[in-house]
Amino acid sequence: MRSQSAATEQIALSLAAEPAVGKAARDWTARLAYERRVSPHTLDAYGRDLASFFTFLSHHLGYPPGLGDLSAMTGADFRSWLAQRAGKGMARTSTARSLSTLRGFFRFLDRANLAHNAAIGALRTPKVPKSIAKALTQEDALEAVETVGKLSTEDWVGKRDTALLVLLYGCGLRIGEALGLNRGQVSDADTMVVTGKGDKQRLVPVLPVVRSSLEDYISACPFPLPPDGPLFRGVRGGRLNASVVQLQMRRLRALLGLAETATPHALRHSFATHLLSGGGDLRTIQELLGHASLTSTQRYTEVDAGRLASVHRLAHPRAHKRTP
Repeated sequence: MRSQSAATEQIALSLAAEPAVGKAARDWTARLAYERRVSPHTLDAYGRDLASFFTFLSHHLGYPPGLGDLSAMTGADFRSWLAQRAGKGMARTSTARSLSTLRGFFRFLDRANLAHNAAIGALRTPKVPKSIAKALTQEDALEAVETVGKLSTEDWVGKRDTALLVLLYGCGLRIGEALGLNRGQVSDADTMVVTGKGDKQRLVPVLPVVRSSLEDYISACPFPLPPDGPLFRGVRGGRLNASVVQLQMRRLRALLGLAETATPHALRHSFATHLLSGGGDLRTIQELLGHASLTSTQRYTEVDAGRLASVHRLAHPRAHKRTP
């Protein structure tokens, strides 16, 4: 993974704008990186958003924009940008994220007394369709976990992939959280500490089947696994890349006839959905997933609304009483 400083430098270099705007972008992203600890992946996304916007603006104005041009932008200018994105068929989710990036950058410019623009605050965020978590069925999730190890000719790689998918499905980790684990974070204890978004840590229970799969992989791994080194290794010994895991999931989809939504992240969704189906409460699932807000976890109630309605009918004390 690239360093955060490299990501912020790339943002400034990629902008079709005057040097002062590039410096402002670099200062903003550096602040996000070092004060708010935004990940390089997120900084790259911000960089693409800014680069796309300033490329549009340079064509819109006929020259690379400067700080004064940012202050002078009107609502009509911003709406032209939104219209261009819509004309290109850009998803509303993508445009909503890009607009959020611009608002953050313009707030920084305002606070740094570099540019002041009230028009962007009046823009409406495109209405984004409410997304519902895409979970595998319990049968599909178990079959994927049991099959992935057979896709590799090297025994240790198969055990690695099995351990990783068991970890995603058995503990509900994000793929980045799993790949970010160091060997020292995994022991024979029934829990492990996982570092999630914003460097927030949470305690995650480890099922015996998860621990057993991890032990099988660790025993078979041909590379040294020091406590402060990566747990999951690629075939060359470095930290395993997410693209390798995504490739294996694509192969599983083709082999098992799974939907296109069967991704590594879908195993995390499956973890939450199947816990809910088994009677888990939302607050506990929120803690296990590392969601800052219960609102994020409540999406899973929509996935399993039928089961919840059934439980409600069976369990509520008034369910079997006749209305007067």
